[in-house]
Amino acid sequence: MTILPQEIIRRKRDGERLSADEISFFVDGLTTGAVGEGQVAAFAMAVFFKGMSMDERVALTRAMRDSGDVLAWPDAGGPVLDKHSTGGVGDNVSLMLAPLIAACGGVVPMISGRGLGHTGGTLDKMDSIPGYRTQPDGKLFREAVRAAGCAIIGQTGDLAPADRRLYAIRDVTATVESIPLITASILSKKLAAGLGGLVLDVKTGSGAFMAATEDARALARSLVDVANGAGLKTTALLTDMNEPLASAAGNALEVRNAVDFLTGAHRDSRLEEVVLALATEMLVLGGLAGNAGVAAELARSALAGGHAVERFAAMVTALGGPADFAEKADAYLPRAPVIRPVAPDRAGTITAIDTRAVGLAVVALGGGRTRPEDAIDHAVGFSGLAGIGLAVGPDRPLAMVHARTDDAADRAAQVLRAACQFGGGATERPVIIERMA
Repeated sequence: MTILPQEIIRRKRDGERLSADEISFFVDGLTTGAVGEGQVAAFAMAVFFKGMSMDERVALTRAMRDSGDVLAWPDAGGPVLDKHSTGGVGDNVSLMLAPLIAACGGVVPMISGRGLGHTGGTLDKMDSIPGYRTQPDGKLFREAVRAAGCAIIGQTGDLAPADRRLYAIRDVTATVESIPLITASILSKKLAAGLGGLVLDVKTGSGAFMAATEDARALARSLVDVANGAGLKTTALLTDMNEPLASAAGNALEVRNAVDFLTGAHRDSRLEEVVLALATEMLVLGGLAGNAGVAAELARSALAGGHAVERFAAMVTALGGPADFAEKADAYLPRAPVIRPVAPDRAGTITAIDTRAVGLAVVALGGGRTRPEDAIDHAVGFSGLAGIGLAVGPDRPLAMVHARTDDAADRAAQVLRAACQFGGGATERPVIIERMA
């Protein structure tokens, strides 16, 4: 029987369930161009309104995975593991987590993305490091993984190409916020990376893509169920993004924060909790620790012994960065010409932060994008960000702003002041909200 794209669209439009063969046919046409942009847009809109069953989501994810190369790591020497975050402000977890897992015996070929909107992108942070190649060829990627046990790079042209075309069309047709399509987009790339285990960090709160907890929980549930249904061992943590996770927001500033974390010079407490919780999940999933307690101790020991920062340095060097970057980060990272404190309008204790506004302030400084083709100013952003529950005043600013000009610094400072609410006390919220498996 001949399968027609318009019949697949019609059936989904009417709320019917599609077969794996129909989904595979449509994704193949999406990849080759046999299915037109109008048909892809209609399909995305039908899914947006009618949803997909779990079987359909698994079939879509597998078909998108198989639209390009699927990596294999036969000589990895350890379990191949990865983590994905739905993004936020001051979320530089990947920079510490990948080398930490490598230091514990895991292999982490981490394929990351760039920032768009108010959330920062891991690749943009790595681009702050002179010489570091975020888009290496396959040979260099494998060499870096072999040398360091981990490599943080961008999606190559041969991994899940169907996802790139579908996402580009979703982006201009108001169909991005579809849980089935988000699920397939994230997991198709992770499945194509040849992983043996995956941990998801799904954010909720004012700085998260899914601000409402129920929406974030629904996305986490879909991701976990589809990934496991597709044969990839996966767990998820629902984590708080009602304030920046690190005390830095901005590309080079978050790299500096990550180096301080790895060396032990400074570790933000909420950030440390998330890093160790995700590391624990990954080490147990990979069979490198028998239970959560053993895994957490293994991770702490790798940090304390300097093994994680050694892996980070090896990764930077293998991908073209300076051999002494971990020791001399300030000598290599770009520095903004204007750096000054942001004083609060009045003294008091911070009780709430509009985290999305903080992220948008970094974008306005030039540290993010409003369009995919926009250039990034890696030097700008905030450091020393005060968190919820901290008293600020004449002796403790809200942050240090790093800007290209005085006017830009003034505007960013004004946004940061407006983003912070004050009161007599703050309710402490856990950073790890829920675990899902």
